Amino acid sequence: MPEPLTLDAFRADLAEFLHQQPDEVDLDENPLDAGLDSLRITTLAERWRSAGTEVSFVELAERTSFGEWWQLLSERQAGAAHADA
Repeated sequence: MPEPLTLDAFRADLAEFLHQQPDEVDLDENPLDAGLDSLRITTLAERWRSAGTEVSFVELAERTSFGEWWQLLSERQAGAAHADA
């Protein structure tokens, strides 16, 4: 079973695509305003799915901040953990 996605890992994934340091990622920022396009969002969604968190491009695209993305991913992981128990 893959390791759960942490906030630090989430920030690191975003930072990679934003060409920033993880601590520079502003969770209040809009992903599109930050410079992510549909291809990068799709790539991130695939990365997180392969790590065990079910999320789609559409679900991410509907949210307007990185913080909302993290909330969605956290809820999905919590739900998956309860389903496995």
